[in-house]
Amino acid sequence: MSIDGQIKQVAPSHTQSFCYLLEIQLPQEQVNLTLISSQPQGEPFIEHKPSSSLQFHLCSDLLNPLPQEVAYHFLQHMTFRRIKQGERLITQGERGNYFYLILQGSCAVNIEKNNMLYNRGQLSAGDVAGEIALFSDELQRTNIDAETDTDVLSMSREEFEILSRENPDLRNFLSAVITHRLSASKVAEDRKIGKYTVTEKISHGGTSIIYKGIHTLLNMVVAIKMLRHEMAADPDFLEIFRNEAKTIAQLNHPNIVKVYDIEELYNTVFIIMEYLDGTLLKNMISAKKKLSISQIVDITMQVCYGLEYAHNHGIIHQDINPRNIFIQPDGQARIIDFGLAIQRGGVDSNFLFPGTIYYIPPEQLKGDPVDERADIYSLGITVYEMITGKRPFSGCHMKTMVDWHLREDIPDTRVTIEDLPDELHNFLMRTIRKDPSERYRNVTEALKELNPMAERLGVKAQPQFCKQNKVLGMFLVYQEEQQIALKRFIEEFNKNVNGTGAVLRITHFEDV
Repeated sequence: MSIDGQIKQVAPSHTQSFCYLLEIQLPQEQVNLTLISSQPQGEPFIEHKPSSSLQFHLCSDLLNPLPQEVAYHFLQHMTFRRIKQGERLITQGERGNYFYLILQGSCAVNIEKNNMLYNRGQLSAGDVAGEIALFSDELQRTNIDAETDTDVLSMSREEFEILSRENPDLRNFLSAVITHRLSASKVAEDRKIGKYTVTEKISHGGTSIIYKGIHTLLNMVVAIKMLRHEMAADPDFLEIFRNEAKTIAQLNHPNIVKVYDIEELYNTVFIIMEYLDGTLLKNMISAKKKLSISQIVDITMQVCYGLEYAHNHGIIHQDINPRNIFIQPDGQARIIDFGLAIQRGGVDSNFLFPGTIYYIPPEQLKGDPVDERADIYSLGITVYEMITGKRPFSGCHMKTMVDWHLREDIPDTRVTIEDLPDELHNFLMRTIRKDPSERYRNVTEALKELNPMAERLGVKAQPQFCKQNKVLGMFLVYQEEQQIALKRFIEEFNKNVNGTGAVLRITHFEDV
């Protein structure tokens, strides 16, 4: 007989952050059940009140992204249940409407195939089970059986959706659940995003989480950028994220990150991009290792070449800053994050996102139409930061920064750096003019200013374009008796293909 109860009280733990003390209220008819006798050996049981309540100490990384008050509210709306040893919590092939947060005990994760059970891992305190029910009516991929008497908290998808509408921050729980699933599950199917399999989590920010993955068929390493669920629930921000993928997919330049694909799954969007080794320019600056003049000129020119290409395609980045410039081990610079990009002459009200206000041009602050000169201004602030190791203004209040962009001039870098080349100083001072008409008209004009200095320093930032092979896939399904006739047809087809300069490669598969 299972034991069910309600959360009576949630309190913070005094031992660890993001841990909680839960008091469970049991129905009166279950008070006389002998709970201690079914306690799993070796599992801590903080307190057992002889009346009608139990206490548990819950720690789960899945709750870490939630504000404490939101976590309290979430846990208070869950239902307590004790699962007896040997009882099945999740059944493979069935649609589940409930997910479970394990309080104590352990569960085995098994896959049933050809009437055989294959163990795929174990769940214990702090883990989640049946989480796919949070996202869709997809069939469960595994069986989950209680190895010991196991205490869980449960909630239905409908209940969670109601709560998350009341508390949008609760949607961060969804992102934490998916991150755990994609980076930790031993079931390969759980880690798939379309044609790609996630191998590990790389990094996370305020709006997205980056994973490393691999193309299942091509064995090609990729980066997978997932929009956080809190943001995905905002139609405007969701459109911005989709726009980023569509924008970069149009571009093919050595100094711009490549986008291969876009997938929509688990109530959010994933952008599949090329995987880059290296670090952000921001990290290089923060390391307080002074960049040489040659490095600064090299990075600046590479970013200029990337912007020149984007601008020639009518695209304004709108968010050039050290966090959006990636430096590879060989020194190659890549512009990333086109999430705020718009067409030349556009007006965008979405510029006040964290990290952008430090580099934003005056005309964008005023809500005026923007063109190439907006990116040139942001690049100028970035170049100043590379030269000095800091931004050209102090303070972090929004009003202070807006006032600086609109009214104050940049400090003279030659006061602090005596050996700054005149060309770089002139470039810097012209990029950050408050009036767009006083800046370079376009990046091509800026490059002309930098080229003589680059030649003198031996900097070769001119991008090298390489032709990329493209692959077209086709499947030919046939019976064995058709093989000889098809062989002649394929040989003739191959001659025609070779005549164009292309190459036909044939791989045999067993049809299943």
